Amino acid sequence: MILEQLGKKLLFFDGGMGTLLQEKGLKPGELPETWNLNHPEDIIGIHQAYIEAGSDIVLTNTFGANALKFKDDTYPLKKIVEAAVQNVKTAQERAGKKVYTALDVGPTGKLLKPMGDLDFEDAYNAFKEVMIYGEQAGVDLIHIETMSDTYEIKAAVLAAKENTKLPVFVTAIFDERKKLLTGADIPVFVSMLEGLRVDALGINCGLGPKQMFPMLEELQKYSSLPIVVKPNAGLPKQRGNETYYDVEPEEFAQTMEKIVDMGATVIGGCCGTTPDHIRAMITMCKDKQMKPVTKKTETIVSSYGKSVIFGNGSKIIGERINPTGKKKFKQALKDHDLDYILKEGIMQEEKGAHILDVNVGLPDIDEKQMMIEAITSLQGVTSLPLQIDTVDINAMEAALRIYNGKPMVNSVSGKKESMDAVFPLIQKYGGVVVGLTLDENGIPATADGRVEIAKKIIAEAAKYGIDKKDIVIDVLAMTISSEPQGAIITLDALHRVRHELGVHTILGVSNISFGLPMRPIVNSHFYTMAMYNGLSCGIVNPASEEMMKSFDAYHALMNYDINCERYIGKYSGQTTTVSTTQTGSMTLQMAIEKGVKDEARQITLEQVKTEQPLDIINTQLIPALDHVGKGFEKGTVFLPQLLMSAEAAKTAFAVLKEQMSGNEDAEEKKEKVVLATVKGDIHDIGKNIVKVLLENYSFDVIDLGKDVPPETILEAVQEQDVKLVGLSALMTTTVVSMEETIKLLRKEAPDCKVMVGGAVLNQDYADMIGADFYGKDAMQSVYYAQKLLQDK
Repeated sequence: MILEQLGKKLLFFDGGMGTLLQEKGLKPGELPETWNLNHPEDIIGIHQAYIEAGSDIVLTNTFGANALKFKDDTYPLKKIVEAAVQNVKTAQERAGKKVYTALDVGPTGKLLKPMGDLDFEDAYNAFKEVMIYGEQAGVDLIHIETMSDTYEIKAAVLAAKENTKLPVFVTAIFDERKKLLTGADIPVFVSMLEGLRVDALGINCGLGPKQMFPMLEELQKYSSLPIVVKPNAGLPKQRGNETYYDVEPEEFAQTMEKIVDMGATVIGGCCGTTPDHIRAMITMCKDKQMKPVTKKTETIVSSYGKSVIFGNGSKIIGERINPTGKKKFKQALKDHDLDYILKEGIMQEEKGAHILDVNVGLPDIDEKQMMIEAITSLQGVTSLPLQIDTVDINAMEAALRIYNGKPMVNSVSGKKESMDAVFPLIQKYGGVVVGLTLDENGIPATADGRVEIAKKIIAEAAKYGIDKKDIVIDVLAMTISSEPQGAIITLDALHRVRHELGVHTILGVSNISFGLPMRPIVNSHFYTMAMYNGLSCGIVNPASEEMMKSFDAYHALMNYDINCERYIGKYSGQTTTVSTTQTGSMTLQMAIEKGVKDEARQITLEQVKTEQPLDIINTQLIPALDHVGKGFEKGTVFLPQLLMSAEAAKTAFAVLKEQMSGNEDAEEKKEKVVLATVKGDIHDIGKNIVKVLLENYSFDVIDLGKDVPPETILEAVQEQDVKLVGLSALMTTTVVSMEETIKLLRKEAPDCKVMVGGAVLNQDYADMIGADFYGKDAMQSVYYAQKLLQDK
């Protein structure tokens, strides 16, 4: 089995498939996977060339083979997969060398809800089908690659893990900022995949080998798993009608040698690499000593776009999304008022929370369903990681399944029944689990007793493969009004767990003062004492001035706040401000920026009673979208937030449009833009993002969909007198269709400009195929459209 060699010896993947098929005659728009049936000898020949070059692992020609793409009887998915696997097996026999056959699984090409229209379980089922066929046909492992969204990665990994017994490798496309399309950084990516128990992880596509150095350095810093690196052969170039890549085999091999020195244990090539590249790479690297795979100890929780790494001071877990002692929150749960929950989350983020606790348990509601809705909705308006807080195992599993990232999970106790129920879920889905120091005998009255239960929890977790870094111990704060020694015992236990056992700690800080007057006085002082004794994260109210002063002062005093920058910035010339979310008087601009749709609608309904619709658009809608757009460009706002803001703006605009209907002076003429994913490509993520944003900037978008022939695009341009077309492509093999479309438009509609985008494109390549503009991200495309069509 490959797992016996993984991490112990250097393993070699093959290289690109699409560019080689184009050389053999793959037509623009033709599906490469159909060649498994129609041109098997060509596929076998490519596989054989890679095997003879020295590859240990050969990918099946199934990158785009999934149930969403192959859903009719013309090319049954099962036959496509069976033929693809057999082609590798035949090549292996002809080459006379045993290799590992890897089922190649690429993205669906769609965004998952709430950002897109694909349901998580539908994505799961699409991956599930191809993976079952792959295992039945005899593949040795599953390689999920070229992924740009952690949520889609999770659906694919779960499909592999739950339906096959095969090893799973995952690689993703990171940009120069070390981010995925949907905002994930490398700690987010690593922590989620380690939690899901994949066997190897890494990077592929999008960049040449030298450009992958920064990503590999960070992967090496955080990953305890073998690292896979599969770069492109540099950047695509044009020579006449021929597309080529600018890194030759010798240079590729020399750079891959450095990548091995940096810590990669499985290497290969992606777009533009050929058997010559792989042969040169293997010749250069085959006798090299690998860096050993080392175990990392960082405790990391994450959302889709933000990681929180424990250590260097304490973290704040916002306690406000919890019905305990909160009448308004209880009523909001009964009324199914999700906006109330979202506003509490937004307020706590503004006040400085690093993680949000989510507890929606009430006796008279469906906790499982409410938990799913709360988690999904919160992940649409905040990038903060969440803590799933429930005693309902069904609700816990449902939330873990749909959570995008690696959450905290509150909690497991030292009771056998609790550990038997919770640890299998953490083993399967990943998470940092909170361990409560109580067992069948209750809460020990001594620090010794609580430390012993902590040891028991850690030992039992290890049986499930759950490392100490994924456990945070709560030694339980007992109120001093009834337990005079409560604080002393808690602080002693806290110090010992953190420093003797080496695990991170958590406390519900305000529990210490139940039954006392002026509780914030006791809470804030105890909070400081707890942090000094090793409190890694406190569950507190970040809107409490006393608690935040304790937090800020402690971090300044202990030099965690370098040069007191946070303290000075927050308190110098301090003025008392009240959060609009806290008071409930959220402005329309804030509702749009935060992506709270229902609130945006209600505020707009109120404002149109006294203000003109166009004034609201110009003074609130557009500034809000511009603010979010600039944040997206800077990397401070992530794609899910960008799209949710656009949806909130759309909700508000629908109200305004109704008010403007029939008023010709009020309604502005909308400029038209045609969007299409080019022929042969079903990946419409980028196109759909651009569409949402253009519509919210008052463009009339004519969306032609995916797999669109050049002639259809030209017809729409001529019929609608359109002056701007946006073309998208993800796959190298379909960029040819993009070039054909541009040539046709230049000839038949010379006044129409063309903007292009997609993971395989760059500015040089866009220039070569004749595009007028290359949009590196969705907002750049919007700004170009504004400049071209609106600023006339």
